[in-house]
Amino acid sequence: MRSPRPPHPAPARLVAVALLLASLTSCAAAVGGDGYGRARRLHMRNKVLQMFYHAYDNYMVYAFPHDELKPLTKSFTDSLSELGNLNLEHLPQEYNGSALTLVESLTSNLTEFERGVRWLSENLTFDVDARVNLFECNIRLLGGLISAHILAKEYSSLLKDGLYQDQLLHLAENLGNRFLPAFETPTGLPYAWINLKYGVMENETTETSTSGCGSLILEMGALSRLTGDSRYEAAALRALRKLWSMRSSLNLVGTTLDVLTGKWIEYSSGIGAGVDSFYEYLMKAYILFGSEEYWDMFHSAYLAVQKYFRHGPWYHEADIRTGQATHWQLTSLQAFWPGLQTLLGDVAAANLSHREFYNVWQRFGVLPERYLLDYGMLHPTEKYYPLRPEFAESTFYLYQATKDPWYLEVGEAIVGSLNYYTKVDGGFASVRDVSTMKLEDHQHSFFLSETCKYLFLLYDDSFLRDQNYIFTTEGHPLPVRSTWQEKFPAAHVSSNGTFVKDDKQPIRVSALSAQVCPETIFQKSVGSQWESACHVPDVYPSHRCRTDDDCGIESVSCKKRTCSMAGYCGLWLVVY
Repeated sequence: MRSPRPPHPAPARLVAVALLLASLTSCAAAVGGDGYGRARRLHMRNKVLQMFYHAYDNYMVYAFPHDELKPLTKSFTDSLSELGNLNLEHLPQEYNGSALTLVESLTSNLTEFERGVRWLSENLTFDVDARVNLFECNIRLLGGLISAHILAKEYSSLLKDGLYQDQLLHLAENLGNRFLPAFETPTGLPYAWINLKYGVMENETTETSTSGCGSLILEMGALSRLTGDSRYEAAALRALRKLWSMRSSLNLVGTTLDVLTGKWIEYSSGIGAGVDSFYEYLMKAYILFGSEEYWDMFHSAYLAVQKYFRHGPWYHEADIRTGQATHWQLTSLQAFWPGLQTLLGDVAAANLSHREFYNVWQRFGVLPERYLLDYGMLHPTEKYYPLRPEFAESTFYLYQATKDPWYLEVGEAIVGSLNYYTKVDGGFASVRDVSTMKLEDHQHSFFLSETCKYLFLLYDDSFLRDQNYIFTTEGHPLPVRSTWQEKFPAAHVSSNGTFVKDDKQPIRVSALSAQVCPETIFQKSVGSQWESACHVPDVYPSHRCRTDDDCGIESVSCKKRTCSMAGYCGLWLVVY
């Protein structure tokens, strides 16, 4: 343990990293005055800095080098082996932590960066008898190490000459090697659990989630690009391809599956827990690596989600075989979706859902883990809020795309709630029950790597202008480099894959199909207002038609409109 350090000047204390709001879409509005006010923005920026360092300093005093802080008792938990382990089975007896919160916070912390790199280089080892969740270990530890390595190379001025000799990359490579045995299955789909020292344990469960085996490509792909060892990317890509081959005839994927048989276990699916980052990584892998294969998968998957899961501003769950709704519920993890839609350029749809999430936030003060839409009530057992970042993340993306100061005011509400309900003397505590605001003794590492980071960037985006990064699902920045691209995205202009029949007829291809921003092709090509990324207008403004070919794609449900016997386009038939 060490004593607290005196605070450093706020302006130098957080690394603001650049965000690619989509080199493939060019959708971001021009940076300019938004009416929010410089002083107010600076005030909020500094409030977020104070939050970050209140959480970080307490972790370093009371929990480091263990995994996460217990802020109520000012103690620690070695939680890496507990992540994803709902029944707390097979917990290691001699595991003493991997400094998880330190790894997660490295890319957010300039003043501690050098000390953190030095400590990890000298002390961190993965040769431990600990059974860990592959997905969680990948996004938190591997992603954190890779991102910090890249920043160490790019911000070498922060480190003493000769201090950094790729130590974090060597640690990442060592960890990646320990992941590879998990992929040694007949299907190429990885086991959900791996022992860092001994590999896959005897009688290990063969059940995993879609996110668990479909959200590895960013970190493992980046590791291959950095080391020149193709095994990591090849393993993750093989698993992703197998997963996509298992999709239903509706282009939907399930929630859980068997890695040995390649068969679905849970057919009810949505955009929340167990599936969420699968969609996110398809889009971001396309941005990062430039392969059309990722885009083709995302294109089909996104259309399917909009067709079968969307109901107005909400997204329910459905059976992937029939498209029939199964569960009408909001989950806090779904709040990432507006951010992903913003990357795509589907800002109108993103804003619609984001405002509904904000309404729920205002009602409870935070976002409950699960809210039953059909009953208008909290889930009886999942009433907690573990300081999740997804709503702040989407707020940040939407502000970057629109420069609407309303999103800065939403950020104020988030910051206010976190300080009022969850800040304690020993850090920030999770909420056990949002109806009573009773707290739980846990400060998750993602509060530092994501929640505080996105809130900071919401008010200080000065580093977003000259660099392009994407964020992993754990908030770790990865640079978009031409040397990593199979095919660097072309400059998308109005003529790129689109055409206009004549002055009176709108374009006949969706923005999604053309891989351009909806605003680009509608505003610049035909001067009309765009509605969504999948929208294709009817041929005639009157919506009259002779055949189905005269009808377009409905903007909300993304379903094909057809021509009625009376000669009008509409959703007359259920056409999927």
